[in-house]
Amino acid sequence: MLDEPEKAMPEDSPLSMIQAGPELGNEYRDDWLLRAWLECELPTDLLAAQQPVFNELGERSGGEWYRTQQADRRNEPRLTQWSPWGERIDHIELTPLWQQARRWAAEYGLIATGYDKSLGVHARTVQLARAWLFIPSTDFYGCPLAMTDGAARIVSDAGNAQLAERALPHLLSRDPERFWTSGQWMTETIGGSDVSRTETRAWRDEQGQWRLSGRKWFTSAATSEMALTLARPEGNPQGSAGLALFYVEPHDADGRLQNIQILRLKDKLGTRKLPTAELRLDGAPAIPVAGLERGVAAITPMLNLTRTWNAVTSCTLMRRGIALATSYAHRRQAFGRKLIDHPLHRQTLAAMQADFAAAACATLAMVAELGRVEHGHPHASPALLRILTPMVKLGTARDAIALASETLECFGGAGYVEDTGLPQLLRDVQVLSIWEGTTNVLALDLLRALASVGIEPWLKAMRDRLAGLSGERTSELKQVAGNALATVVKGLENDASVLEANARALALNLYRTTALVELSGLAGRAVEAGNEKPLKAALHYARHRFMLAAIDRDGLGQGLAG
Repeated sequence: MLDEPEKAMPEDSPLSMIQAGPELGNEYRDDWLLRAWLECELPTDLLAAQQPVFNELGERSGGEWYRTQQADRRNEPRLTQWSPWGERIDHIELTPLWQQARRWAAEYGLIATGYDKSLGVHARTVQLARAWLFIPSTDFYGCPLAMTDGAARIVSDAGNAQLAERALPHLLSRDPERFWTSGQWMTETIGGSDVSRTETRAWRDEQGQWRLSGRKWFTSAATSEMALTLARPEGNPQGSAGLALFYVEPHDADGRLQNIQILRLKDKLGTRKLPTAELRLDGAPAIPVAGLERGVAAITPMLNLTRTWNAVTSCTLMRRGIALATSYAHRRQAFGRKLIDHPLHRQTLAAMQADFAAAACATLAMVAELGRVEHGHPHASPALLRILTPMVKLGTARDAIALASETLECFGGAGYVEDTGLPQLLRDVQVLSIWEGTTNVLALDLLRALASVGIEPWLKAMRDRLAGLSGERTSELKQVAGNALATVVKGLENDASVLEANARALALNLYRTTALVELSGLAGRAVEAGNEKPLKAALHYARHRFMLAAIDRDGLGQGLAG
């Protein structure tokens, strides 16, 4: 018997329905936390002047750039090592998105704005607010920008006039044709985070030119026009004190690599648009940045800035996950109603919002302090910044990973399917707890910071923030945060061996307390301006992170979900 012809599915059949995916809007106007912070932090006239740029970045990030990102999803950089005629060329071709991202970064001054003296103490806040809107739709182009920012800081402060004259006009350019990015070549196979074991050597040739030889195992942004790298000048002692910081321009005027071979591109879990390479240096020409020793100390300003960008990236990718999950919740029908109308799902989104808000406030407070320190503000505290940088970086990275996982779960099976683009979010955020120091490395660095400058700079900043909470509506936050401060201080009253063994827990306690205090401070300021959302987020964070209040009896989370 012949099969009967297949009947067409009626247009109104449930099986013919297609699930609408998430959509993004203006990523500035929709980011309630960033807007609330900027409204409290920036002078009114400065915010008004910056609003058009923030709005334009937000519109492009949720629109044109997001669509370009999705279209570019399957593309990856390609390494061509040989020409058709046998010449070693080692050429890396970036994806279309990354080629455009470089132009956008220059045009929006994502490096230059941080050094704009007309912005004064607020230069870093304005710069990294722009980066906040740019990063999520450009597949980690923030990585080379972070290293470029660090390189600009080092070259600006090194006292090497010839080097500054050569590099700074490019690093700070807003012209895409003149703009340079910088790499950072530190990691070697034997050392990893322990750069004191660096084996790359430096020597002078017959003409007095410094040259470098060695193998760099993990170099991000391998297509950058310049790089800063560590090497040991011949005759220097072993250990970090014997290292020097060098400036390298990988290509000559004709675009050929200068005594450098690209051995391979790394096959990574995530951040696959970012060309991370293994390099062999075989007499690459270089210039000492600032002397021939103490190179680790010389590169520290770059590490501090890249860690700051890392925290910003963590927060803005948390925000991207929430935006996608919230949009989907308004579009997905399940069990007879939209996901957003299920109280349990709203509670899940509320918890995500609270964790994001707390992480964002800790990060933006660190950014503001960085601006004060660099500008020489009379109330700036370099000691506070020394504590905040490793602590906020490690805490936000771990929060971002947890929230990305929750984001995928909000989509059910679609969150596990590659062509939705969602799994990439989880793969990408995993690098944030590894790049520029793992959780354990940073926790130990935080202990060194506390041993050096003490806990008092941090305690003073936290107490000053809490002193500004004077209303009945923020009394609960003030009490919970005050108790958390006491707990942190108590935890530090142990001998060195106990502190080292528990450094991770202590660091995360410091981070969560900082996040609660800064979010509470924003809540207090925002309530006075008629904005209730930061208060809801702060109360949710306090109750669920500090008071272990699993039951939301007053429906706070229902009002916080988007």
